[in-house]
Amino acid sequence: MLLLKTLSIYFVMSASVSSSSIGNHEPLTRINRDVRNLARILYKNNKNNNNNNNNHHHRLSAKIVVSEKAPLLSEPAQGTTNNVEVPDKPPRTTAAGGFGFLKRLPRKVLSILSNLPLAIGEISYIVLKRFFLFYAGTFIDQGESPDYYLQKYPEDNPIFTWRWILALGFDHMFSSPIFLGTLALLGASLIACTYTTQIPTVKVARRWSFLHSAEAIRKQEFTETLPRASIRDLGVILAGAGYEVFSKGPALYAFRGLAGRYAPIGVHIALLLIMAGGTLSAAGSFKGTVTVPQGLNFVVGDVLGPLGFLSTPTEAFSTEVHVNKFSMEYYDSGEVSQFRTDLSLFDLDGKEVLRKTISVNDPLRYGGITIYQTDWSFSALQVLKDDEGPFNLAMAPLQLNGDKKLFGTFLPVANADSPDVKGISMIARDLQSIFIYDKEGKFAGVRRPNSRLPIEVDGTKIEIVDAIGSTGLDMKTDPGVPIVYAGFGFLMLTTCISFLSHAQIWALQDGTSVVIGGKTNRAKVEFPDEMNRLLDRVPEIIESSQSKQPNGILG
Repeated sequence: MLLLKTLSIYFVMSASVSSSSIGNHEPLTRINRDVRNLARILYKNNKNNNNNNNNHHHRLSAKIVVSEKAPLLSEPAQGTTNNVEVPDKPPRTTAAGGFGFLKRLPRKVLSILSNLPLAIGEISYIVLKRFFLFYAGTFIDQGESPDYYLQKYPEDNPIFTWRWILALGFDHMFSSPIFLGTLALLGASLIACTYTTQIPTVKVARRWSFLHSAEAIRKQEFTETLPRASIRDLGVILAGAGYEVFSKGPALYAFRGLAGRYAPIGVHIALLLIMAGGTLSAAGSFKGTVTVPQGLNFVVGDVLGPLGFLSTPTEAFSTEVHVNKFSMEYYDSGEVSQFRTDLSLFDLDGKEVLRKTISVNDPLRYGGITIYQTDWSFSALQVLKDDEGPFNLAMAPLQLNGDKKLFGTFLPVANADSPDVKGISMIARDLQSIFIYDKEGKFAGVRRPNSRLPIEVDGTKIEIVDAIGSTGLDMKTDPGVPIVYAGFGFLMLTTCISFLSHAQIWALQDGTSVVIGGKTNRAKVEFPDEMNRLLDRVPEIIESSQSKQPNGILG
């Protein structure tokens, strides 16, 4: 086709010259001669290209391709400018991925943010601050009301008082401006480092080139010369070992493990995801605690309170929760082993959308809200007094030196208007046993709820009908958890990929010999052994087959 176009140009040029050069045949003769020579050259090149295309169909390995089929890549390797042949640079695309906005930042700002000593200082500060915040945040409850800190850390506290805790933000350490600002600075450093260091490193790694000088190949980390070998056979063996192989004429280039060069960028992205998820958890969550007696309801939105400036309520906040039943399980020793709550969730139309019995370490999740079983309490005691009632006596928590719970109530038996009211006291450690004391404070007996065994105290007949417990629920929303989990999963994946070695191999056919050189960024001890094993598999060319080798081995 190109030959026909050339001939057409020839006739047009001949006609135009002949019309403008009548009486002078020298210009026409010279142009005719030049165009004919050009046509012969194009015809010869076109024939050679057709022969090369036919030879390509008979290659031994599909992975071995000539440079025209290889991806367009840019500059030659450093130090080999005079001996390297590379394709032209591809057209530039706009904004490298999602980091294009960084091009608008001053170069000085990027260099400061990506400075290695600054990054080390930031990480050291984060680690020390995180350790301090974790230590203090473990002993100082987070996200509680000011009244809570006022009671737990009064003015006479020898370490912290409530004023210091609220003033320094120790009540919300992980959402404080100092902590979030430090995370933002570290994130900016990671982005700047990725843009200025990691992405250019990947671009350099993607550049492939052919070395046309044996001296340049021998400068690599690993070098070897095969005296009687074919570069075609070497390419087939490298392709079988997982290398991507490109060839042009007597030169060959192969690489493997380019994904390992992308791994640091993936690690940075994973760290950014983790920090973004942690920030969203700290500044966009809701939290609340409620103690609800059996049989009562509450609305989710009335319990949950925002923890930061990013906290946004959802439709699930209008859900109503009904406590169907609260129950407890006990060890043989009488200690509480487990407590469970049967919960029902209702939407605005009063339709039950979910029902589940929760327990410790088995929460309920609905609409991004998680309800945990964390505590219990004693709400009321139902009793019959002289076969009258039942009366609901509120149970109050009693202060004790220790972690064990103790609840008590009081049943008046004298004139309620008397200034010195006396009655029967009932104390319970749990919902299974009630200890009864007379008006003088002497022990009268023990009764179990629903036992239907009355007891007479100070002339009053008492029967314990039921013990009504209260469930203690912790509720929270944490929109950053999926992001943090995704970040950690991606971090593990990219960390494993980063152990892949990026190996590069160059080879040149020099007569009947093949000069080979290679390098790798990892596994530098194993790389020479692997190369020797591969080169041992390259077949040796005998004299009878040397004459059959074409001049362009892989061209």
